[in-house]
Amino acid sequence: MREIRLVDRRWRERYSTQRLGEFVARCHERGIAVTPQRLAVIGALLAADDHPSTDEICAAVRRKNPHVSLATVHRILEQFCEVGEARKVTLLHDVARYDGNVEPHHHVLCVRCRRVHDIEIPEVEKLLEGTPSLGEFALLRCSVEIEALCKRCQLAEKRMPAQRHATPT
Repeated sequence: MREIRLVDRRWRERYSTQRLGEFVARCHERGIAVTPQRLAVIGALLAADDHPSTDEICAAVRRKNPHVSLATVHRILEQFCEVGEARKVTLLHDVARYDGNVEPHHHVLCVRCRRVHDIEIPEVEKLLEGTPSLGEFALLRCSVEIEALCKRCQLAEKRMPAQRHATPT
């Protein structure tokens, strides 16, 4: 059994560089015009390691292209999801977040701060291998979401009780 691991920054940087390098060719293959707005959105999405929302991607795009609208960014992200250039990660009770990593992977979510990280669990893909359907459902892909507390939130939780006891009443 291979080890379950978080996707690290170096892997993500190599992956992003490769995807950006191939982006124009993939757009041409799919009949999608390569516009400055689309290049800016894919660049911002691949540069992020935190599964940003449309608003966060728009803010990053506007740093270099101040006239790009939120509606344009939203439209581009939805189109990218439709053609496989991005993945929508919509967590329960949260806004849609987007992921530029379209390789098979899963997510670990901090239930306190809502940060999301990619995680590789190779055995999950094997679990459904060769299974075309589950009852009336035709299987398309599988994504596991693991709820956890990140290290930062764990430390904050440990400090909180100590701070409550130290505060004069």
